[in-house]
Amino acid sequence: MPPLHGGKLAAKALKEAGVECIFTLCGGHIMPLYDGCIDEGIRIVDVRHEQAAVHAADAWARCNPGGIGVAAITAGPGVTDGITGVANAWRANSPILVIGGQGPFENLRRGSLQEMDHVGVMRPITKYADAVYQTHRIPEYIELAIRHAVSGVPGPAYLEIPMDIFMGGAEPEAAPIPCIRTEPPRLSPDRDEVRRAIEILTKSERPMLMAGTSVKWSRATAELNRFIQETHIPTYTNGMGRGTVPHDSPDFLNRSRRDAMKRIDCIVLAGTLLDFRMRFGQSIPADAKIIQLDMDATLIGQNRQADVPLVGNLACTFDLMLEEMKNQGIALDWSVWRDELREVENAAEAKVQAALDSDEVPIDPQRMCREVRDWLETLGDPIVIGDGGDIVATAAKIIPVKGEGAWMDPGPLGTLGVGMPFALATQVAHPDRRVVIVYGDGSFGLNGFEFDTAVRHGLPIVGVLGNDAAWGQMLRPQGGIYGWERLAATELAYTRYDKVVEALGGHGEFVERPEEIRPALERAAASGKPSLVNVIIRQDRMFKEGAIYA
Repeated sequence: MPPLHGGKLAAKALKEAGVECIFTLCGGHIMPLYDGCIDEGIRIVDVRHEQAAVHAADAWARCNPGGIGVAAITAGPGVTDGITGVANAWRANSPILVIGGQGPFENLRRGSLQEMDHVGVMRPITKYADAVYQTHRIPEYIELAIRHAVSGVPGPAYLEIPMDIFMGGAEPEAAPIPCIRTEPPRLSPDRDEVRRAIEILTKSERPMLMAGTSVKWSRATAELNRFIQETHIPTYTNGMGRGTVPHDSPDFLNRSRRDAMKRIDCIVLAGTLLDFRMRFGQSIPADAKIIQLDMDATLIGQNRQADVPLVGNLACTFDLMLEEMKNQGIALDWSVWRDELREVENAAEAKVQAALDSDEVPIDPQRMCREVRDWLETLGDPIVIGDGGDIVATAAKIIPVKGEGAWMDPGPLGTLGVGMPFALATQVAHPDRRVVIVYGDGSFGLNGFEFDTAVRHGLPIVGVLGNDAAWGQMLRPQGGIYGWERLAATELAYTRYDKVVEALGGHGEFVERPEEIRPALERAAASGKPSLVNVIIRQDRMFKEGAIYA
């Protein structure tokens, strides 16, 4: 066989890893990879900004548990443009591989076009960052990078390949393609710690369970639900834990968490960190016991010491807990406590019903989300992506998450602009499912031009935009603290974003009255094009003290 250039070797390694699609913005430094991907049948989705390419790789990993998302970005500004996507994947624990270009190795430190220390920039926000300087070792380095990305708590890996290394050739026998596994071994926690956890639970009268992101990356949904069904422990979700517990489960609760936290005597943190989303553990009563499950010991005990640390794959952990209960003849049933919280839940639902049915103009944001919810009910198995602040927080309370992966948002980094990049990857991964973005008008401005990508690749994504002409989460505290006459940098315009989408080749709808929302959504879906429903909503200026914390 003739020598193979570096791009062909890289593509062969990616194919061995099960990669079906890469996301990229073209650049001379990475062109050889495209040639290799064509040979290997790997789909190439080209976007309009490198940040979008990396966000899309992040979403691909979330859509394909047990796999890895891949982005290829060119040197210099291509890599720096992608940094936000890498940082978002880092905080979300998404296993991705970012392949970055570089000037020729032969001219290293001479000042090539777009040359810079990419590896040094990437190292703090990746699990692995390195460069390969021999063409025949490209497959070896790709395996190493992927192994780091998927092992333990997953995350991003970055591999730099200089231009002359990518274009250089190697004899096939000198560049073997290694076996690349994208699923690490499942490790179990210490059984003595499992027994301690069962002992605490046996004495608990008012426990709760928080299912978070590591449930997803452990692929522990089935085991989690067996534990919940066995014990009827009141269960809440956050992060990528959303959807892991069926929304119609009698043990799943959504609106009573604050009340529950005041009364619990034990909390099971299943892959849930005590970060800002859990108020750093400060809202857990001082005398409540903490049983914390996670994949990495370094994640346990952050901000609040755990009484029992259960380190390992969460599927293994829940299996061992159930096994130990059976061995000891222990039956746990917290259905009475769960039913108390269900009453709180029902009262909270009733309290917001008036807003869900509001006919006011400009449209109540909750009415908009209710209309979206009711429309989604007709679609079977949609996937919803949240990209924004206020409107996404509202939607998350109103739109039920019917299955794992049926809701995606940026995660704890809170990155705006993920909407269309996430949707691109999701629609490619699930061509038979309806993919819907719930947008804020601020977030649309960051990567809204990716509607062009959706048009070019024939991806009929539907966006619903709550347009309040403001950066609402910032406008309210700014006005409440400093005075409404001193607003600065937080006001936008009621821009016709629907016209932008139309100009890019998509379908646009403009809505000003609540009764117009549903017909506009139906027309958008029926168009067969990437589409945006631009809904003018009420601008809220109610500021609550203590609403800002981090």
